[in-house]
Amino acid sequence: MAVTKRRNRFDFLTKKFPKRMQEKLVMVFMAVVLAFVALIGKITYINASKGSGYTKIVLEQQQYDSRAIPYKRGDIVDCNGTRIATSERVYNVILDVYVMLSEEEYAKPTMEVLESLFGIPKETVQGIIEERPDSRYEILAKKISYEKAQEFEAIEEDEEQYPVVRGIWLEEDYQRSYPYGSLASDVIGFVVGTNEGAIGIESAYNDILNGTNGREYGYFNDDASIERTVKAAKNGNTVVSTIDLTLQSMVEQCIREFNEAHAGEARPGQLGSKNTAVMIMNPNTGAILAEASYPDFDLNNPRDLSILYSEEQWKAMSEEEQLNAMNDLWRNFCVSDTFEPGSTVKPMTVAAGLESGTLQGDETYGCYGSLHVGDYDISCHQRAGHGTETVQDAVAFSCNVAMMHMAEKIGVDNFLRYQHIFGFGEYTDIDLPGEAYTEGLLFTKENMLDVNLATCSFGQGFNATMTQVAAAFCSLVNGGYYYQPHVVKQIQDGDGKVVEIKDPVLLRKTISAETSQQIKPYLRAVMEYGTGINAMVPGYDIGGKTGTAEKLPREAENYVLSFIGCAPLENPEVVVYVVIDEPNVARQETSQYVLELSQKIMSQAFPYLNITMKEDYVPPETAAEDETQPADASQDEYTSYSENYEETYDNQDGAYIDENYDPDLDGWAEGMPVEYEVPYPDEYME
Repeated sequence: MAVTKRRNRFDFLTKKFPKRMQEKLVMVFMAVVLAFVALIGKITYINASKGSGYTKIVLEQQQYDSRAIPYKRGDIVDCNGTRIATSERVYNVILDVYVMLSEEEYAKPTMEVLESLFGIPKETVQGIIEERPDSRYEILAKKISYEKAQEFEAIEEDEEQYPVVRGIWLEEDYQRSYPYGSLASDVIGFVVGTNEGAIGIESAYNDILNGTNGREYGYFNDDASIERTVKAAKNGNTVVSTIDLTLQSMVEQCIREFNEAHAGEARPGQLGSKNTAVMIMNPNTGAILAEASYPDFDLNNPRDLSILYSEEQWKAMSEEEQLNAMNDLWRNFCVSDTFEPGSTVKPMTVAAGLESGTLQGDETYGCYGSLHVGDYDISCHQRAGHGTETVQDAVAFSCNVAMMHMAEKIGVDNFLRYQHIFGFGEYTDIDLPGEAYTEGLLFTKENMLDVNLATCSFGQGFNATMTQVAAAFCSLVNGGYYYQPHVVKQIQDGDGKVVEIKDPVLLRKTISAETSQQIKPYLRAVMEYGTGINAMVPGYDIGGKTGTAEKLPREAENYVLSFIGCAPLENPEVVVYVVIDEPNVARQETSQYVLELSQKIMSQAFPYLNITMKEDYVPPETAAEDETQPADASQDEYTSYSENYEETYDNQDGAYIDENYDPDLDGWAEGMPVEYEVPYPDEYME
């Protein structure tokens, strides 16, 4: 049956196609087969005899016409648009060894150009030739300037003098540059590797500053002409900081002069202080206008630690010691270091009492040099005592005894509650990396004894950062509004178009407007007749507070001096916070050092910022010095607050850095836990 069907099919085909046509079909088929065989043979011959030549053409085209187009990392600019960090176009010198060796006459003149123009020794090139003669991509030099690139371009075009220079090409790249060197080094930061921010804004806003590489593809079309397809690079965005470059420069100059004046004074071979730091903030937005610390470092050469070590000292250090030294220098003191804040927090103790209703503000206290708390006699810095004093006098004269009386009345629960309300023990969520973890540096209800409550009332027994103290003080004087501290105000694209605005973020209310208003006369008294009198700047209504904190271990007699103030007091426009950690002087506890530095900074910063002056102020025609000045309350001898107090608080180095801290720069901060929130007064409710 099957055989019959096949025969029927054959009969059909023979009937459909005559014999002559069948022969023609067979001939065509054979011709096609022979053509394919010939083509395969030709391809095999070409590949065997001239394949390397064609490969060279293709690869050369890939190297010269198919390349990555690097993006430009975004600039960092100050609040006025001045570039603080930028990326400059540079070039990498690439050698195509295979092309250079493709003809015998290419090698010598090519190596001569590499040596004469780019300073690349012939021995270096010879070594590469021996090891990788077929290499198509060897980086011989990086970061070549635009001027050198122009010289090479002229050589490429000069066919008469350089007819056989082959295999060299320049790859475009960018180099990070910091036009102002060490200015705002802690805040700006620097990059490592391939555009990876290491610290500061460079790190916190790394993804925003970075872009995406482009690509240029080149190939031959049917007419043997080059076709190019370009995928453009996407440059990074520009970060506009809140830092004012001129103000920053003023502050850093004052800090530098202080440290140069006291370098080697009490501790030979050391700087004028262990750390000197300054923060200037807008209390109504949380914007940081200047943030500086000393010692600093050159952003263009961050691994140069010659400010701290001689060449011999540096070479004698192990690799681990060198790494630790660099990390210590790069750490932002204002954000990452903690210390006992001392008396700068006394106004917040008073505010906690007023706000909780445990104080009215009309109380009086008797200070006779010390107070017995628990099993200890805790001293006031004025060993002779202040006598009878009001709440205002207690703040003005920075009386420890009065503060301890207030804390006893406030109680542990309210005191701890307002510590957290003012942001101590909490992240401020500042948009800079490495913010110190301080939650474990505060007492809790379970472990705070009466003696701990007493010492914490005047700023010893717990640690804080400069950023925490500054943000808390801003809320103290601006009506109770706690704004998130920040160093960036907006993001722009490469054309200068604003793509994101970092609006001020109000995190919470700390105190009522009434309490804030009640505190202000106390701060004014500090400047008019109290411990801050020598920081006063004529013509300005300043409120402030001094601080002198004895560091652990107490027997070492090392101190942190501080001053924080605002102007004009009734409607503050600026807050200035100055800290000197272990001044290199014989008597570290002498507050005059920080007062003089603060006065110098404010006397320059206030006119520049156009801070409102007193309406009735008349500038003196002459600056005659009064030789009969009254005794200076700020010069009272500072002594340990307790001779027999056994310290239960332990934070020897004062450095607490949370390596896992990762601020949410998109959503910024969340609110405080419910138990720490302060209800808005009725007048602020809508």
